[in-house]
Amino acid sequence: MRRTMTSLLTAMLVFCVAAFVAPVGVKAATPKAETVKVGAILAVTGGASFLGGPEARTIQMLADELNATGGINGNKIELIIKDSAGDPEKAISFAKQLIEEEKVFAILGPSTSGETMKIKTICEQAKTILLSCAAAEVIVDPVAKYVFKTPQKDSDAVKKIYGEMKRQGISKIAVMSGNTGFGQAGKGQLTKMAPEFGITIVMEEVYDKTATDLSAVVAKMMSNKDIQAVVNWSIVPAQGILAKNMRQAGWKVPLFQSHGFGNIKYVEVGGAAAEGIIFPAGRLLVADVLPNDHPQKTVLLKYKNDYEAKFKEPASTFGGHGYDAFKILCRAIGQVGPDREKVRDAIENMKGFVGTGGVFNFTPADHNGLDIDAFAMLTVKDGKFVLYNH
Repeated sequence: MRRTMTSLLTAMLVFCVAAFVAPVGVKAATPKAETVKVGAILAVTGGASFLGGPEARTIQMLADELNATGGINGNKIELIIKDSAGDPEKAISFAKQLIEEEKVFAILGPSTSGETMKIKTICEQAKTILLSCAAAEVIVDPVAKYVFKTPQKDSDAVKKIYGEMKRQGISKIAVMSGNTGFGQAGKGQLTKMAPEFGITIVMEEVYDKTATDLSAVVAKMMSNKDIQAVVNWSIVPAQGILAKNMRQAGWKVPLFQSHGFGNIKYVEVGGAAAEGIIFPAGRLLVADVLPNDHPQKTVLLKYKNDYEAKFKEPASTFGGHGYDAFKILCRAIGQVGPDREKVRDAIENMKGFVGTGGVFNFTPADHNGLDIDAFAMLTVKDGKFVLYNH
């Protein structure tokens, strides 16, 4: 009887061990991959389409490439792009739709600063990560926990422009800006920082973002003989129209533009009048001439070549903002998995991410992660963007 009980206990023990030990050669179960819904609100059409079009095409290209190679550790991206046409009210509606109905993990965009500021609080309250492709510094200053942006800082762009003006001995200027969130924010930075560089703004003009003729404004500015240069802060085709109107009037003072000028289509609008425009921008537009050891060169050339081969149009800094937003989100998901709070933390503490806009180093106090070194000064020569040489 005792031998029978011992045999029975031994058999039960073997059964239990077999039940809990995986057979040789069989891997332990891995977490099930899931689809990560990512929303994007971009101005694919409308007056800001020079921004949103390249952003949408870039993000879709990257999502397709990622999914074709298995996703992020097996997690596929389901991309939902909404065309806001640059309308802040549409952006609000789409943000609510993406958050409440689609239950997206994060939102990329919007393309413009005005739209971004309209949905910033909506995303913050919903604890939805927002990676804006718009430039105004107020997007991340003050810092909002879930809101980040990829374009370089307005204040750093102003420093680059004013630094060059100081080098040229320019001290009295006119400031023009479009009536957009980006224009308003840039105008504020230009005014705030002028005294630091010994600059006096002798005239300010704001024009409608849909303007097709600025000759009257140009005539008004020309009447002030103290003006040594003009700074225009805008993101619409009026950037090229202003240049054309200035040259048609025979006004030959230097024209400086913001980092919102970084699409060759603005040069095409201005034609020959765009020659000599000076502006700060990321290095994507001059990637070919960067030293081989530049930390961004490999990334810039790959994105530029891939985009231009696929869409048969020049890459722009705006498409680059979309590239950076998508890649930053994917890198964070790859590091910590599709957990929103962990991804937010991963973005906020991300260091050394090489993007098209620069090398990003985020902190809890800096949700942009770029400094003035992200900018180079560029100009237009023979209808192309080139590095500006003093």
